[in-house]
Amino acid sequence: MLAAMLEQAKEAPFEEVCGMLAGRDGVITHIFPAENELHSAREFAIPPRELFRVFHSMRTQRLDHLGIYHSHPATENAPSQRDIEESHYPEAAYFIVSPRPAAERPVRAFLIQPPEVTELELEIV
Repeated sequence: MLAAMLEQAKEAPFEEVCGMLAGRDGVITHIFPAENELHSAREFAIPPRELFRVFHSMRTQRLDHLGIYHSHPATENAPSQRDIEESHYPEAAYFIVSPRPAAERPVRAFLIQPPEVTELELEIV
């Protein structure tokens, strides 16, 4: 999943890419790339029709919604103030991907429950 998020970010290095993550028992096993309707390098929004499609697919496959991801093509891959303000899924992990070659940790995850932001340790299983 990490490689898929990073590859998607590298394919669109001048625009935030985004999507949803799902799985079972707290283990992410499925990635659902989505359209960034803003086509912006500094913010993203998944259109309602995409959210409906993704959540329908999760429900059909009996998957739990476990995370949301997006890239930060030009800035550090830590939550921006907008990311914190727009975090509508307090139980989901927020993954932020950096396509920049010099990124020390190109994929990071956070639990965002405003005003608290906690970085999560990634465990690959």
